[in-house]
Amino acid sequence: MNAGNRTRAWVLAVIAVGVLSRAVFAAAPATNTAKSSKDDELAVGKEVFDQLKAKGEIIESSPLYDVLLPVIQPIMRAAQPHYDHPFKVYLVHEPQPNAFATPGGYIYVVDALLYFAKNKEELAGTLAHEVSHTIHHDSMELAKKQAAIRKRELGAAVLLGPTRAHVLAIALLGKLHALSYSREAESRADLTGADVCAAAGTNPWGLVWLFQDFKNARTVPVPQLLSDHPVDQTRIEALERHFKSEPATFSRFSSNSRTATALTVPAKAPVVFMR
Repeated sequence: MNAGNRTRAWVLAVIAVGVLSRAVFAAAPATNTAKSSKDDELAVGKEVFDQLKAKGEIIESSPLYDVLLPVIQPIMRAAQPHYDHPFKVYLVHEPQPNAFATPGGYIYVVDALLYFAKNKEELAGTLAHEVSHTIHHDSMELAKKQAAIRKRELGAAVLLGPTRAHVLAIALLGKLHALSYSREAESRADLTGADVCAAAGTNPWGLVWLFQDFKNARTVPVPQLLSDHPVDQTRIEALERHFKSEPATFSRFSSNSRTATALTVPAKAPVVFMR
């Protein structure tokens, strides 16, 4: 894969996803509370899982889990106190390196991402970023915006037939690889992801190294005002300021990418899909 394709593929890896339906929420009883919203997240996440399983995309067993779990398990443990549902991680098979999170604590990692990642720290930073979108409920906020569009295009009646969770999950599945968060949401997930990495004992500079790779791979910089996401240098500088402002948390980690931990992935690892 050339540098341009690698960069475009990684852009997918650092955006989380989520599409819910405002029309459906509007149809819910006025007694909806924060608890019911949390239950909605779990129900939507389960529906998405069931759909991905039915499509034969979820990998049930593979030596690749032996590579992924030591990296992501400390991240999930560090993040768990900040989210109401247990985090769960699954490998999925798709051609492009990617990772995405859905409501309810579901984290999906495309097997190709393990072959693409340069080191454990960059992989950990990407995954912590995804987990942070879940902590901030960013997918729910995106969903509400999408729902308003769906209501205008289709009419509320179309959305009231199936169960709410099913409607939201179908909308989410259709956008998993296309939606992007706002610049504010991406920037916030960068910083929270760094915090999660540090709490997990993983070097949070991995995310900086990742953005440096992006920056070095670009031949023509994209102006920030023309992008839905902060430009690479902006994200690098924000993370560096964050690290400097919290020396008690971050000073123990090296900024030198030569200290990165190699990621060893078995070539052409066999996979068994969940049925």
